[in-house]
Amino acid sequence: MSTREVILTGDTPTGQLHLGHYFGSVRRRVELQETHDCYFLLANMHAYTTLFGNPNEIHADTLEIVRDYLAMGIDPSKAAIFLQSETPAIAELTFLFAMLLPFNRVMRNPTLKEEIKVKGLGENYSFGFPLYAVGQTADILAFRAHAVPVGEDQVPHIELTREVARRFNKLYCGIDENVEDDDPVMIEKGVFPIPRADVGKVGKLIGTDGINKMSKSLNNAILITDNPKKVKKKLGQLYTGRQSMTDPGDPDSSLMQYVDIFITDVDRAAELKDKYVRGDNIGDGHIKLEVAESISELLAPMQERRAQYDGDDNTIIDIIRDGTVRANAKTEETLAMAKEACGLGFFSRELSFGDSK
Repeated sequence: MSTREVILTGDTPTGQLHLGHYFGSVRRRVELQETHDCYFLLANMHAYTTLFGNPNEIHADTLEIVRDYLAMGIDPSKAAIFLQSETPAIAELTFLFAMLLPFNRVMRNPTLKEEIKVKGLGENYSFGFPLYAVGQTADILAFRAHAVPVGEDQVPHIELTREVARRFNKLYCGIDENVEDDDPVMIEKGVFPIPRADVGKVGKLIGTDGINKMSKSLNNAILITDNPKKVKKKLGQLYTGRQSMTDPGDPDSSLMQYVDIFITDVDRAAELKDKYVRGDNIGDGHIKLEVAESISELLAPMQERRAQYDGDDNTIIDIIRDGTVRANAKTEETLAMAKEACGLGFFSRELSFGDSK
């Protein structure tokens, strides 16, 4: 039995991954897969909250995300890449956890409210849309995860998960209300560890519109598959408000965030920022060009790795199946523990997985 800490995180298949995903979470996952037991979720059921009318798109995007994972450096021999829809313990725990959370508490989740606003859903969202916030707690706790690599916008989901874990442990495991999260009693007697958010160095990458978080749905994302010409064109859309090369620039602008992240030569990055802030005869276009070249250099090896899997769905599905088998071994164990704790445990069960159709 492994003594390493467990990591759980993942992505909803609503399109290809982009640099926001890489710097927000995936880069950290590549590091953690060397030292932790990692499970990376393909949250295809969550995709149905807004894309329920496009099942073929969700299916295709699920495979594309795996290609992006492999391109970015995820190693399926070190981390399990698995399907949410083929991990039934998650759905069962979602239903159970929904009983432990007041509806108003779920709807106060700022990330959920922001998604409703950004996606223009108004009041026209399905019952499953707020339920997916509960489902995210089950995604994490089904693996008894110790940490979740996320962007800063996802931290409220982790806090909701922590609340569920505390409540379950104290309600069903005989743990006193005053016991702290890191108390040995919580760890020894509780079913669930209280997970922590592992926020990447770049908590939120601003998109090429210079305003919103990078998102494919907002048409402000640089995809892993974008060639140098596309990268240059997209960066050209980044608005800073400067009118000339001698205008003093804002050191906190989105363009300067890009300089900090993508110009790997520290001295050169400092020089560009100094000239920009002082308005020392340097235009936005020049800086954007340097940033675009650095981004393309970062993407080149990813694109080379990704090309190895283009058109090869069978290999991708084999990777997913293998990871899903490993994921179910973990989550079925967790589900049995949770059922036993709350009086739902009557007999054991085993799952099996056959070949793909």
